[in-house]
Amino acid sequence: MAFHTQQSLSGFIVSDPQRSVTETGETCSYVRVGQPHFRHEYSGSFTALEPTFHDLVAYRATAERALTRFAKGDSFVAEGYVRTYQVEHNGETVERGQFVAKKIRHDLARINYEVDRTRHPAVAAEQVPAAAPSAMPQEAGPAHAGSSVLGR
Repeated sequence: MAFHTQQSLSGFIVSDPQRSVTETGETCSYVRVGQPHFRHEYSGSFTALEPTFHDLVAYRATAERALTRFAKGDSFVAEGYVRTYQVEHNGETVERGQFVAKKIRHDLARINYEVDRTRHPAVAAEQVPAAAPSAMPQEAGPAHAGSSVLGR
C-alpha cells in the first residue's frame, strides 16, 4: 500500500489569527507565518539566516480549532498544500501563494502542553471502519487513538 503524503510547513505565527467567512458561509482563519532558515557550516554548526514570511489559511473545523488554540508567537507544523493565485497590484498582475492547512498542530519540539484524550463524538464515529478484514492486524492502545491537540 502506498503512503499518502502531502506538503508540510513548519514555522512560527507572526500575526494575530484573523477570522473571516467565505462566500459559501464557511469559517476561514488567516495568519501570517515565519519560517526560519539555517545554513549548515563546514564546522558542523548552523548559522541562522533571515526568516521568510508567508500566508497560511485554514477552513471549516480546522479554522475554528486553530482560531481558539493558536496565538502570535506559537510554533506550529501544518499539513496541506500551496495554492497560487493572481492579484492585481499597482496595475500589474502578480502571482501570490498561500499555504492551505488541512491539519495544523503545535510543534512538539518547541511548545509544552497537555493532551486531552477525550474524543469528540463526530471524530470518533468517522474513525470506526465499516468492515475491517479479519486478516489485517489490528492496532490498539492510546498511542494510535488520534490524541492530538487540535483534533482532526
